[in-house]
Amino acid sequence: MNISVIVPVYNSETILPELVSRLQKVLDSLTNGFELILVNDGSRDHSWEVIYRLAQEHLWVHGINLMRNYGQHNALLCGIRAAQYDIVVTMDDDLQHPPEEIPTLIQKITEGYDVVYGTPIKEQHGFWRNIIARLTRLPLRGFIDAQIARNASAFRAFRRHLRDAFAHYQSPFISIDVLLSWGTTRFTAVPVNRDPRRAGVSNYTIRKLASHILDMVTGFSTWPLRVASLVGFGFTIFGIAVLIYVLGRYLIEGGSVAGFPFLASIIAIFSGAQLFALGLIGEYLARIHFRTMGRPYSFIRNTTDFLSNRNKDKL
Repeated sequence: MNISVIVPVYNSETILPELVSRLQKVLDSLTNGFELILVNDGSRDHSWEVIYRLAQEHLWVHGINLMRNYGQHNALLCGIRAAQYDIVVTMDDDLQHPPEEIPTLIQKITEGYDVVYGTPIKEQHGFWRNIIARLTRLPLRGFIDAQIARNASAFRAFRRHLRDAFAHYQSPFISIDVLLSWGTTRFTAVPVNRDPRRAGVSNYTIRKLASHILDMVTGFSTWPLRVASLVGFGFTIFGIAVLIYVLGRYLIEGGSVAGFPFLASIIAIFSGAQLFALGLIGEYLARIHFRTMGRPYSFIRNTTDFLSNRNKDKL
């Protein structure tokens, strides 16, 4: 069972040599056919120079250099489309996903699953970062089993043929987990160790995580529009009830509900509901606009020449 490992790289020049060294030991023990594709996602340090040097030293290491920073999932999709082996493993570049845990994922794949997540035994982020990370998994429940969605991770292994399910997907808004769900429902997760980051700080900020949640919700689901419709319907019923109350009181008692504050509060409620619905519609229209523009999910500056015999046009 041959393995392609995909790693998006951002400002990790000091970590990459150790990553390659540890991966080589693990992959050598698993299979005779393996490769590592390092996708430089617009790093501001010398990560690309390190990737290029590593590719010269190791024939199984390949590099893709993107024109700018497109985001983790966009870089992953670029690497996935370049992979040549049957099993694809994705992991972060900071060694928080230990390469030594890859055999655990591969063993689970051999049991007949199509996608296996490596779920950390213990989260090592701060409180708020952990809360946001859990929120990013909530939209996945609309696509895969709720329990598996709760354990979703960037450390995953899956069968390469699943990429055929999203071969023509070109939107700049990407969620690898949702795309994988287009090809299978055979997901599972296994507990793995999670190590501290070896150097630097995480580049995945709360703002980026929140943006990823918004992309997932509005890019791959219509339930926010349904929520907006239900909110609008609910306030319509509320407005009718208020109207009946006002007219009934007028007919029975000859008086009306007193004052401007009541009227102002009703107007504020309805205005807020309308703006909420319009905002959601605007998010969907923005994504439609970007898709009609033909905006690419990524654009390659150069590679370490390994794509010369592969279909580079698909990336």
